[in-house]
Amino acid sequence: MQTYQNWIGGESVATSTGATFETRNPADLREVVAVYPQGRAEDARQAITAAQAAFPSWAGLTAVARGRILSKASQILEARKSELAQLLTREEGKTLTESTGEVQRTADIFRFFGGLSYTLGGQTIPHDLPNNLLYTRREPLGVVGLITPWNFPIAIPAWKLAPALVCGNTVVLKPASQAPAMACELAKVLAEAGLPKGVFNVVIGDGRAVGGELATHPAIAALSFTGSHGVGNVIYQQLAQRMTRSQMEMGGKNPTIVLADADLDLAATLVVRAGFGLTGQACTATSRVIVERTVLTAFTERLLAKTQALKVGPGLQPGVDMGPAVNTQELEGNFHHVEGALAEGAQLLCGGRRLQSGDLQHGLFMEPTVLGGVTPSMKIAREEVFGPVVAVMAVDHFDEAIAVANGVDVGLSASLVTRDLKKAMLYSERIQAGVVKINQISTGLALQAPFGGVKQSSTDSFKEQGAGAVEFYSRLKTIYLDYSA
Repeated sequence: MQTYQNWIGGESVATSTGATFETRNPADLREVVAVYPQGRAEDARQAITAAQAAFPSWAGLTAVARGRILSKASQILEARKSELAQLLTREEGKTLTESTGEVQRTADIFRFFGGLSYTLGGQTIPHDLPNNLLYTRREPLGVVGLITPWNFPIAIPAWKLAPALVCGNTVVLKPASQAPAMACELAKVLAEAGLPKGVFNVVIGDGRAVGGELATHPAIAALSFTGSHGVGNVIYQQLAQRMTRSQMEMGGKNPTIVLADADLDLAATLVVRAGFGLTGQACTATSRVIVERTVLTAFTERLLAKTQALKVGPGLQPGVDMGPAVNTQELEGNFHHVEGALAEGAQLLCGGRRLQSGDLQHGLFMEPTVLGGVTPSMKIAREEVFGPVVAVMAVDHFDEAIAVANGVDVGLSASLVTRDLKKAMLYSERIQAGVVKINQISTGLALQAPFGGVKQSSTDSFKEQGAGAVEFYSRLKTIYLDYSA
């Protein structure tokens, strides 16, 4: 068991109330992973004050100097990859292979933005008059707030934090209370890499109190949030009152469309990986499979065979394909969605039960679940489950598949499996999603490419990841110089 404190001004700081909470291993609830401070609004204010104090000197460094620290952090992360991956698995539950990949991705993110520092700047623009110079410069915003979820507890903080830092901002991060260890360890890594005190601060605790302070404090120049639509909408409204820059990513109900000409073995493999990998606890996970009716039976047979072959168990055990739900609330929510779907007329094709025998008896495990006979009007076809539950829906043709895929109020990721190039191109034009995949899983993102959703999945204003991520964390100043005098 480990004990963490808030990280404020480059130091571990106890919460103002002294209250604490603990996290437990979802694969074995008998194991306490760590104890944390139950931070409140006053802790957030303390962190904001520290970030304000650190801002002038940090912003005054060149982007390249800031980038060197990020590059050093990347090296430290790689050196600690095995240790951090095991801690991530113990606290969040994903398999060790998945955790190792997440830590490596975090190292790659810091390396990417460290390199990007050499290109960070404005541009020279031709003036219409002689002896005049017209150019832009990119400047930081100030103190930036970050609110991140538990399902990628180090990668999502990293892909927000790295561009914020390289642009010259100081940061206050509020990680999700289900799995804060990675945020705390990230603070240690950056301190070791040479990040000045106060540039990065972590406040753990009550989401309403800490998150609310970040959303309403006048010193917060911008806030980036990833989480549920309900919480994101509240924060967005709070920020709007001050016209503060915001970035909201709020989940999806992601389809994989399987056309009649598709390689059905490939399609089933992609759905299993995207639907049950990471225990289905990914905002880009496939939760709807929209299949042309002529291949419904053949596809479903392959899907069930591959689903039933998955090994469910503790993420630290070799050979495990799917770990537990992150906590009891998420596990119960999964079963609630399944029960609701069956009540509406869906068919349970496989799974649907809690696993509690042998090594699983003290954990939060469920069978990967496939539902058939699902129609677009059912809640299971419209509401995000965020667990290992896949709903299979039949359509008669390509146009209907697109209409069903687009018939929800979110649009994050979408996948199509087909050999028909024309339909693939039409799909890429007509699908309402921010991430479009063809013959690939709906999960998985390239860190060098922009990411974000449409409709209620996002505020759809600034993209995350890639070189364009710096747009959210910086502003351009336009400068006119007449040197004719």
